Amino acid sequence: MINESPTPPNIETPTFSHIPVLGKEIITGLVIRSNGHYLDTTVGGGGHSRLILEAAPDTRITALDQDEDALTAAKNNLAEYGNRVEFIRSNFAAYEFPRHTFDGILADLGVSSYHLDNPERGFSFRYEAQLDMRMDRRQSLTAAEVINHYDEVELANIFFKYGEERLSRRIARRIVEQRPFSTTTQLAETISYCVPRKYRYGRIHPATRVFQGLRIAVNDELKSLETLLEKAPNALVAGGKFAIISFHSLEDRIVKHAFKDSLLLKILTKKPITAQEEEISTNPRARSAKLRIAEAVINEQ
Repeated sequence: MINESPTPPNIETPTFSHIPVLGKEIITGLVIRSNGHYLDTTVGGGGHSRLILEAAPDTRITALDQDEDALTAAKNNLAEYGNRVEFIRSNFAAYEFPRHTFDGILADLGVSSYHLDNPERGFSFRYEAQLDMRMDRRQSLTAAEVINHYDEVELANIFFKYGEERLSRRIARRIVEQRPFSTTTQLAETISYCVPRKYRYGRIHPATRVFQGLRIAVNDELKSLETLLEKAPNALVAGGKFAIISFHSLEDRIVKHAFKDSLLLKILTKKPITAQEEEISTNPRARSAKLRIAEAVINEQ
């Protein structure tokens, strides 16, 4: 979970720069080889893809992202590599994985700093903005639609299941009583008054877990992850590596069990790889990152 400070910083136009989390560990784990073909299912600003392209001669990348802003940034950042990179706008769950094609597949899950720092995207309660939270702005479902039209039980389930919010029922009841909501700050203020006064000004803002749950629901993130874990192994060549970086326990649990239950994968990381203090000091987002890697076994299906 990326915690948000309740005090907004100076607002500047954010850029989709991508500091690659666990970059050295990804390159080592994927065992990048010359002429290898790699799939980056969440290219973002292109940070991990650049590391892969630099790691060995003539490597190629197929770069996916459902966010148009991310794909535009990645195209600019990786322009020097020309036709070594193919860009595709797609959610990884909707991608048609070609069989036995890739030497490695990478997924860097969760929300980026760009999304939290860009007020118009409506992911953060640090700024007053429309309740949006769509990774792919082509889709119709927004956070406002969920908050203003889902019933109390549905909202409580979202907050509890996806946000692990213990006060989910109380918060859902208050939201239903006070809706409609149009802005992030409106919603965050209402959530704050649902928690005991002594918890309102703690290290984690009272709205953090609800906003996480809402974002996951809007983008159907966990179902998409399950689909990725089902489809992607068939797209690896024998010995190809599958690396996934998660940022909260819900994602990591799904990855852990999918790797364990797969007949097509051999787990290479008994425990998840985490960032060292040196990286955390320069990139705080890395603090909650967990990397799991598996290898494709011979698959003749």
